[in-house]
Amino acid sequence: MGRPVDARAPRGGVVRTGLLALAGLGLTACAETTLASAPPATETVAPVLVTDPPTTTSAPTTTSTTTTTSTTTTTLPPTTTTTVPKVAPADPPIVAVGTSSGDDTRAAQQRLLDLGFWLQEADGGYGLTTRQAVMAFQKYHGLTTDGVLGDETAELLTSTTERPTARADAGTLVEIDKGLQLLFFVIDGRVEWVLNVSSGSEIPYREPDQNTPGEWQTGDSVTRNGLHTVYRERNNGWWEGDLGSIYRPKYFTGGIAVHGSNHVPDYPASHGCVRVSVPAMDWIWETGIMPMDIPVWVHEGLGD
Repeated sequence: MGRPVDARAPRGGVVRTGLLALAGLGLTACAETTLASAPPATETVAPVLVTDPPTTTSAPTTTSTTTTTSTTTTTLPPTTTTTVPKVAPADPPIVAVGTSSGDDTRAAQQRLLDLGFWLQEADGGYGLTTRQAVMAFQKYHGLTTDGVLGDETAELLTSTTERPTARADAGTLVEIDKGLQLLFFVIDGRVEWVLNVSSGSEIPYREPDQNTPGEWQTGDSVTRNGLHTVYRERNNGWWEGDLGSIYRPKYFTGGIAVHGSNHVPDYPASHGCVRVSVPAMDWIWETGIMPMDIPVWVHEGLGD
């Protein structure tokens, strides 16, 4: 079974020149409050199966900040037609393993990788990134997003022959679909990898500033729509933001970043940043798939 008909806007012909990024705001710290002070004890090794980094820009090698405001205008290349090769149905079929580990789990992991849903490696262990990849697959196809490889998910994982597509079908960029709560790495018009994310909850907050005693941070927990670019980043592990600890952030508008988190649920839960798992953030840095100046397109995913 596929996704519900209204789960996503029609593909193709949606990337247009002339999209404008939102103006960069002040560099307040990225808003996270539920993180631990160190990454998880498991699944922090660099992935075995990764995509090549984009060829248009080189991977960052330092953590120095060269600018303090985000780029205000960016345009994407004209729409082109990209051929996405099909993947043969799984043979033998994928087994519903729940959350157990073993050879059947290894086969499911490899299937997810073949279809473009990133996880750390096909090692047979049903760990953090496997659960995140299953959740991403479930989100994309409109299934119950529990991260558990049950009968319905296994059946669809077996029969699916098409890799995921984003709304962008040209150029190299990061696309964040807030409706689906997914991040797409689009390279030369083709989705190479998909990650589960949790973006801004859009719930107003007023919380103590963790770096300045006596002061408060207020906001609306919004991940701003628009076409932005990565303009600032911090490579050195965990650091304390004004609203909590964040991991290796890559900022794309004001104080909003894609960053690692110990809590990436299946719903919008952040103060505005885009959370990915800690191993996924390590992989992003180590492969250079999200370099400085790469476009980041944020949208609602329902025809906005």
